[in-house]
Amino acid sequence: MSEASTSLIRRLRGRAMGLAVVGTALVLAASIPATAMAGQTRAASADPVSLMTYTAKERQEALAYWTPARMKAVGKSVDLGPTGPKAKPWQGTAMKTVGRLFFVNANGADTWCTATAVKSANRSAVMTAAHCVRRGSSPDNTNILMVFVPGYSKGKMPYGAFAVRTAVTPRSWENDSADDLSTLVADTDKSGRKLTDVVDGQDIAFNRPVGGTISAFGYSATRPQLGEELLRCVGTAKKKSGLQAIPCDMSGGSSGGPWLADFNATTGKGVLVSVNSSLDSLTPTEMQGEVLGATAKKVYERAAQQG
Repeated sequence: MSEASTSLIRRLRGRAMGLAVVGTALVLAASIPATAMAGQTRAASADPVSLMTYTAKERQEALAYWTPARMKAVGKSVDLGPTGPKAKPWQGTAMKTVGRLFFVNANGADTWCTATAVKSANRSAVMTAAHCVRRGSSPDNTNILMVFVPGYSKGKMPYGAFAVRTAVTPRSWENDSADDLSTLVADTDKSGRKLTDVVDGQDIAFNRPVGGTISAFGYSATRPQLGEELLRCVGTAKKKSGLQAIPCDMSGGSSGGPWLADFNATTGKGVLVSVNSSLDSLTPTEMQGEVLGATAKKVYERAAQQG
């Protein structure tokens, strides 16, 4: 890491202090049993969502920091083993709405997640996992220098890069590691265009019954792809311990990737009903995601209100 980059991260780390993330932030969130929070009491906030805003200067620094060379390098720095048999490289229509979300975690490490442009009133909303924004149960442990690159593939950025202006997460994630989802607000690109004016957006559904065939996408840090190619899992969703689950063996880096119901492989469009959150610790070939209910809707609506 260059001296200039180190200085920049040190200057910005004031907003990213707290408990250190173990390893890298691209590891899928671990499932936390309800008993893990027993005996802990927290004052309930009147506001069910939490906003974190990046200044214009921070957004400029994020774009300058994430050069094409740095994006390539971060993938080479992590190897989570061979890609599993359930995750297949996506070779169909270009998925313009899905991309890599690059950031620096609270350890000061370069890393990434997966995120998706969705339709919204402000034409700037991006869905991902809350653990790609901040660590659960640790309000001060947040990520910095966040940049969304839709359609990323093998070092190419066909639609450019969008700095994250605002990150909205559930207060329940910030305080109690519940509701692992987030809606980001992307800044305009260097030409002043809004995100979904450039790449369009996926539909999103709340309170939709669990079930049906799901296509889940992600930039898994498994080889040979190492985050450079988009992978897809296909399976039937089922309810599981308050979440939903599908057969999938994508790993870290795929966090935040979309679960698309009613997916049309020709158009690359579907309805977003969840995002990659965690692998079941006992069944590492099963991906879990939140059921998008009232909390998710409030998070999305708050983000969509941001100009």
